[in-house]
Amino acid sequence: MLRNLIAGLGLLAMSAGPALADPCTAIPNKGPLPAGLKPGAVFSGEVTYVGDGDSLCVALGPRRDQWVEVRLADFYAPELKTKEGKAAKAALMRIAKGKRATCRAGKRSYDRIVARCTIEGRAIEEMMRRAGVREGGRGQPAAASTSFSNTKSSGSGASVARQ
Repeated sequence: MLRNLIAGLGLLAMSAGPALADPCTAIPNKGPLPAGLKPGAVFSGEVTYVGDGDSLCVALGPRRDQWVEVRLADFYAPELKTKEGKAAKAALMRIAKGKRATCRAGKRSYDRIVARCTIEGRAIEEMMRRAGVREGGRGQPAAASTSFSNTKSSGSGASVARQ
């Protein structure tokens, strides 16, 4: 009986479909950063995915392995499991999804880049604050430059800074 139960649970798990995984895979979980994403590099592209109130994907190309996961350096949204966290994600989607973001890479955090990003020259964190999104997540604001003038288009709609 226990064998049948275990087998049934296994089939149920397989039929449930794949888990929703992070679609931004340009940065490997282990190993070196791609050359164009070192600290100080400027990159830009369409925001293709919003993970929560302070993380998003910037597409450097059309494939998911060209999508960079960005943790906004200067905005700390409440955790997604809270009502305020869900509201922060919805606001970031309205502000950024489908728009071109320009970001300056900071440090690496797991399989993502901590970066300061703008849309049409306006800092995303300021747009979040002006939209009434309150901060409440973990961490401290990072001190980094917000200059985004040294970019060159790659021809694919995405650009990476010339270093």
